[in-house]
This record gives sequence, structure tokens and C-alpha cells, in this order.
Amino acid sequence: MGRPHVLAMPYPAQGHVIPLMELAQWLAHNGIRVTFVNTDFNHARVMRSLSSIKSDRVTCLITDYGLIWALALADKLGIKKSAFLPASVALLALARHSKSLLDDGIVDGDGTPLKEEHVIRLSPEMPAMKIQESVWLQIGNFASQQRMFQSMTRNIKTETLPDSIICNSSHELEAGALKLLPDLIAVGPLLPEDSACLSWLDRQPPNSTVYVAFGSFTLLNKSQFHELALGLERSGRPFLWVVRPDMTQEAEKCFPEGFKERVRKRGKMVGWAPQQRVLSHPSVACFVSHCGWNSTMEGVCGGVPFLCWPYFADQFLNQSYIVEVWRVGLKLEKDRSGVIAAGEIVEKVEILLGDEGYKDRAKSLGSKTVDSVREGGSSCKNLSSFVEWIKDDRNCLE
Repeated sequence: MGRPHVLAMPYPAQGHVIPLMELAQWLAHNGIRVTFVNTDFNHARVMRSLSSIKSDRVTCLITDYGLIWALALADKLGIKKSAFLPASVALLALARHSKSLLDDGIVDGDGTPLKEEHVIRLSPEMPAMKIQESVWLQIGNFASQQRMFQSMTRNIKTETLPDSIICNSSHELEAGALKLLPDLIAVGPLLPEDSACLSWLDRQPPNSTVYVAFGSFTLLNKSQFHELALGLERSGRPFLWVVRPDMTQEAEKCFPEGFKERVRKRGKMVGWAPQQRVLSHPSVACFVSHCGWNSTMEGVCGGVPFLCWPYFADQFLNQSYIVEVWRVGLKLEKDRSGVIAAGEIVEKVEILLGDEGYKDRAKSLGSKTVDSVREGGSSCKNLSSFVEWIKDDRNCLE
């Protein structure tokens, strides 16, 4: 066989594309050619790519777990096939548990809870989760809930398709979930290798700055945006706040009157920030986060405590890891009107940064997690074994 050639198919969302791109780059650095499929690729074009020039034929197909059905294409051509899970292993464990939820009358066929007080805890080393916080109940309307729940159960039925399932996690982060799913290969965290610092952060005192970022999808109404701004101002601390243009309607008009002038010496608002660089900077004291899995791992690797502000999907499950299992953060609570008030933000910032235990646990967890991807670490060993599996032509049908 010639040089191994992998076709990588991401799910078309930023949180899925980025970690699979990091995996693709790692494979390329280890002598494997990688073709990264764009979001417009259809079935016919994938088949043409898979059936390309004999001397450079695709030898392995890696798809996002959300596209696991596409692995049937690999069977037709007799090539290796692997699924990539960009989310937490706990999320897949919950999906595999979904049939039990149905059989036990906890949810109906659409995933709607029938026992609203039910709490799911699959392992003592995993977070407990209220059934109302299940991922399929946190994505919008009923039609979306129905599609996601049925898609999850459908993927479980087809899960025998992959030769392997690799995941963007590590034993240091999810030992309990990986014990439940021993067939998964943990190769994470898959993060960009970049240690440069932002000049603005360089001017801030060590362990002083509140970093606020909510990913690509979180939306805030005007009232909530206003309260967040007031909370940051009243905290009295330096802050770096990523404000996407589409984060709220007419963002510039939502800032409290005179806010920018009052905070100009200690606050910085940007449209985008190189997050891994920010979270590894010594001036950053805590991370106000939506708890997306990529952001969660970036914060963990930076050794930074969290203030959790989940928005949808698996972010509530990730919050449970941060608050209950790893104990490296606090949950921001909404008031009766459904808003996280400025006072709540100020109070939780002070509690988090006033307790050295959070910082110590975050630093310890970060060190262990970073070590997992270094030479000799658990994820590094798993990734090297995965590369050797791709390169071994004895496991590939000709």
C-alpha cells in the first residue's frame, strides 16, 4: 500500500470542525495524507473522492459522530472507518442510556420527560444530571428536540459501523465515562499549539482579569446583556469581554449609559479573541463561559476556574462536570425573571476568586490534562496507536 490517505468529514458547526481539523493536522504531521471535506460535499462527491486515483486512494474514512451513517460508504469500498466524537464522553454515555430511559418510562419516544424529578447518574465519577437538562431538551423547539432524540437513538443502532470511535477527551478528565465506554479511544484535548500573549493582557496584574466569552451561538436579550455589563463593571476587576456582533440586537445600544467611559481603563471589548492564548495568560483569573466542550477543555488546560453560563445542548452537562465533579467552578443562577443579575455576577466572581481551592484544583487538573497529550501521556499514546492502525495495511481490504 502507498501513503495512507484519510478522508475527514466534519459536522458543519464550528465546535465540531475545529477539533477534527486539529486531529487532521496531527495525522498529517505523522505522514498521513488528509483530505478535509467541506460542508457542501454531497454523497456523490464523497464517493468520487473515495474512488479516486488508485495510487492515492483513500484508505480510511473519519466522520464526525453526528454523521456516523456516512461510514457505510467505507464498507462499500473496503476501507477503514472511524467515528470522531467532538463532545464529552458523558454525552455519548447518556445517548447509549437512552433506551433504558424509554424502557423505564422516564421519557417518551420523543425524549419528553415523563418523570420530571428524575436524576441521571451513570457513574459516581460522572456528573448527576436532571432529566430536564438532557441535551435534546436544550436546543429549541419541540421539532428540534424530537429530531435530536431520534437521531441519537438512531446513531446508537448503527454504532457497530465504525472500526473505532476516537474522542476529544482524556482519562484525566472523564475516567468514569471512559470506564463505561471502554471501546472509545481518548486522544484529547485537541487544541491549537499556540502560547503567544495578547498585549492588553500583558499590562494587567497577574491573576486579575475576568475573561468572558460565549462561543458562536449564544444569544442574550437586551436586559441580560445590560446586566452582564453592569456585573463586570461592579466587580471592580479588569475584564476582557468577547462581544460578537450578533450576540444581541443592536449591541452598541445595549451597554449601560456611560459604561464604556467608566471601564475604559480596565475593560476591553473585542469581537474575537484567540481563546487558547487568552486562557493560558497569567493575568486571567477566571473564565465566564457558555461551557461548550472545546471552551471547557481550553479553560481546563489553562488551569482557569469557571463561572458557568450554559446556553443550550450539552453545555448543561459540561457545567455539571465543572461544578460537581472537577470542582473548578461555580454556577451562575438566574433570578425569578430568568435573568442572571449583575449582583449575582459580582457575588460569584468574589466567591470564586476569594477561594484558593478553586484555583488550586484548576491548576492541578490543567497540569494533568496537558500532560496527557505530551510524550508518554495517555492521550498521546492512544493517538500514536491510532496513527499506526491507519498505516497498517493488514487492516485494510484491497
